[in-house]
Amino acid sequence: MTKKVLKGIVTSAKNNKTVVVEVTRKFKHPFYEKIIKRTKKYHAHDENNKFKEGEKVAIIECKPISKKKTWQVLK
Repeated sequence: MTKKVLKGIVTSAKNNKTVVVEVTRKFKHPFYEKIIKRTKKYHAHDENNKFKEGEKVAIIECKPISKKKTWQVLK
């Protein structure tokens, strides 16, 4: 099975080896057919603490690293 890859913006880099990435997705409402925007925040593992707030990153699914971290930063 392939792993999911999402693109988003780093909103917080205060934790050690962890960044919070906000991913925005757009979809059409099934009945009203209006474009809706939804955002969700993911905790991702950043081994070297090299990503800062405001950067665009890609994250990939991985095995659970902690209670909230099941994603890893690609680039």
